[in-house]
Amino acid sequence: MMFWYGSHLVFWQAALMWIGLIAFWGLVIWAVYALFAGATRRPEHRGSDARRILDERLARGEIDAAEYHRLRDLIATGDDRRAAADAGSRR
Repeated sequence: MMFWYGSHLVFWQAALMWIGLIAFWGLVIWAVYALFAGATRRPEHRGSDARRILDERLARGEIDAAEYHRLRDLIATGDDRRAAADAGSRR
């Protein structure tokens, strides 16, 4: 009986244990959420959206074929510049 005297948990030790346990499981749940959210996120394709809008404008007759080709080439040039800038920043 002498060895067990005073070996009970103090309040602050128990509180610290619970706080650590909640923080640990919160971090685990957040990590699982971040992995699933990152894996299911679709990449944005701004160039294809612009191309789709341009196609719709041509179909509705808002622009003629010459304007369509000029804008399409402009969009393609912008995509090439963006890809080159991305490749240059990776080096």
